[in-house]
Amino acid sequence: MDVFDALFTRRSIRKFTAEPVSDADLQLVLKAAMCAPSAHNKQPWHFVVVRDAALLAGIAERHPYAKMAAEASVVIVVCANPEESKSPGYWQQDCTAALENMLIAARGLNLGTVWCGMYPFEDRVEPIRELLKVPAHINMLGLVVMGHPAQPFSEADRFNESKIHYNCW
Repeated sequence: MDVFDALFTRRSIRKFTAEPVSDADLQLVLKAAMCAPSAHNKQPWHFVVVRDAALLAGIAERHPYAKMAAEASVVIVVCANPEESKSPGYWQQDCTAALENMLIAARGLNLGTVWCGMYPFEDRVEPIRELLKVPAHINMLGLVVMGHPAQPFSEADRFNESKIHYNCW
């Protein structure tokens, strides 16, 4: 799929088929994540890949906006080790770039995704941390819930010329 088609038709998909995401597709999505830019190329990201049905159900129970995780093929938790980051505050930017790459790569593979935010809400972070045994020193940005879509992709034109300012505000 053309990169612009992937960008312009990417949508949050919350309904998935029972077909599993292949290991090859999962590896491509993770490889795309790790191609993201990061401050001083520190790459502080870490990814917890969840395929176990009981853990997927646990995520759905614990995160108020990730109910669809119980029906998904995989959830990827995007994390960062702050000790591997350039300095405080950069891990969020680094991990967000990696997460966005995952969303676009998944769309290019005709997989559906939805980004469920966690950071900075401790009531979302801590239950998932406990469930997945993520160490306390690791920061958790968000979830990528992924699977084969059971709803259509569609293009929406979100371009808004009034949001662009040239040279000055």
